[in-house]
Order: sequence, then C-alpha cells, then structure tokens
Amino acid sequence: MPNAKSLIIGIVVGGVAGAAYTLLNTPSSGRDFRENARLKSENLKTTVLNLKDEGIQLKDQIAQTSREGAELIKELSEDVKNSVESWKRTVEPHQKNIQKYLQQIEESLKELEEKAKSQEDSEENESRTEH
Repeated sequence: MPNAKSLIIGIVVGGVAGAAYTLLNTPSSGRDFRENARLKSENLKTTVLNLKDEGIQLKDQIAQTSREGAELIKELSEDVKNSVESWKRTVEPHQKNIQKYLQQIEESLKELEEKAKSQEDSEENESRTEH
C-alpha cells in the first residue's frame, strides 16, 4: 500500500500546487478568486474522497479475490488428491495380477531353461558315449 499512499500524496500536492499557481496567476477580483478557490477546493476534496473510496473498493476486491483463489486452490488440491487415490485403488488389483503373471512367466522361463540345459547335457552325454 505504500505506492497508493505516494500516489494519493502526489495527487493532493500536485492539485494544491496547480490550484495555487492558477489562482495566483489569474487576474481576477477578490470575490472571484475566493469563489474559484472554494470550487477548486471542493473539486479537490471530491477527487480525494473518490480516490479513497476506489482504493478501499480495490483493497476489498483484492482481499476477496485472494480468498476465492485460496479456496479454489484448496478444492483443486483435494480433487487431485482424490483422483490420485481413486487411481491407486483402481490400479492396485491389476498391479497384483501383473506381479502374479510376471512371477508365473519367470517360473516358466526357469523351467524351460532347466529343460533346455538337461536336454543339452543328455545330448552331450550321448555324443561322448558314441565316440
């Protein structure tokens, strides 16, 4: 909020300086001068009040947007968490089946290797006895 304060102070000081310069350098009667000063003062006061109101509205809007954003992020994280949990529950039974099938395949491969090795051994023995 320091930037907003600086802006408001700058506008007020600039307005006052501009009004004073204009009033002092404009040829007019005392009555006209006072009337112009009063009107400019009222305009400046109205502008400052409008800026203040707009600043308050902006602050409230930012706070509301922040709250809504936090709620949205919380809801999104809950949705993602639920989706991941659901995915885990869906995949888990299949994962066990896949592990079971892989184990069966591994056992089958070991059996095939053993049969191939024993067949090799028997063929070697036969070839030795023939020689």
